[in-house]
Amino acid sequence: MSTPRVYVIHENPEWFPPLAAAFEAEGVPVQEILLTEGQIDLAAEPEPGVYWSRMSASSHTRGHEHSKEYTRALLGWLERAGRQVVGGSHVLELEVSKVAQHGLLRAAGFDVPRTTAVFGTTTLMQSAATFTNGQDVPFITKHNQGGKGLGVRRFDSLAEFDAYVDSPEFEAPVDGITLLQEYLTAREPFITRAEFVGGEFVYAVRVDTSAGSFELCPADACEVPQTIAGAVCDVPGTDGGATETFSVRTEVTADHPLVQQLRGFLADQRIQIAGVEFMETTDGRTVVYDINTNTNYNPAVEAVAPASGPRSIARFLGGLLDAEYAAAAAHA
Repeated sequence: MSTPRVYVIHENPEWFPPLAAAFEAEGVPVQEILLTEGQIDLAAEPEPGVYWSRMSASSHTRGHEHSKEYTRALLGWLERAGRQVVGGSHVLELEVSKVAQHGLLRAAGFDVPRTTAVFGTTTLMQSAATFTNGQDVPFITKHNQGGKGLGVRRFDSLAEFDAYVDSPEFEAPVDGITLLQEYLTAREPFITRAEFVGGEFVYAVRVDTSAGSFELCPADACEVPQTIAGAVCDVPGTDGGATETFSVRTEVTADHPLVQQLRGFLADQRIQIAGVEFMETTDGRTVVYDINTNTNYNPAVEAVAPASGPRSIARFLGGLLDAEYAAAAAHA
């Protein structure tokens, strides 16, 4: 068996360089497991080390529609063998299901958007009419297995929605589940993403939405088209001045009540690395709506942040790896 190391399970090499640099800077041995193809000898023991899964819900948009299933198989093998897995099977199921995220957040007492999950397309129009009580009020759609703003669109009338569903533009979700969600109005033109590593708060990112786009993927510039501007939230106008899309929200600290609540929630759910998104609305709500368990980090934010996300991950996983070394030495 090889020397223990951190194994990073993923399907998108473009997201890996900042993490590779962080592991190198922290002196932590690392190896990628790219789950676009490969094999598992089910009679063999997994290599010693710490395994970190950062499989993305949007993998199918990169031609890796089966990577989710590959990851399920690999994580099950690792967990049955007793290997230490960060972002294990239960976390993967959250990453690929906004229904699951919504349910856990709501049960934990967070304010979440009013949401209906619709299976298939046959009842989509009727479900939208029921959701809006037959009124022409704004609402949005999302894909249950999302990422990169997949399926996020705003509709101002039922007729507009019905026309979209019947049109070639209709974007079918990969798992067949479309979410209908209430349309929220942001108090100011931004949303916030709180980053956690090893269960501890790292920093909060302010994501500017005044330009009418909604970038959910900081590292990969996953820009939502202008045609769905405001799909997640309505934003007030600005004076037209240039703004940074991503910046550190310094007033949100580890002592912030919502951060403390999120920290406890992640601990309860055994989620060790995540970015959680929330919005403050004009009617005084603080709505939590997304958990990103394969979180990426924006270079501009990293340059000025009080701590580094990738370096925090490398130190955290390196600490787990040191514990593995110590346990192996004690056993020997």
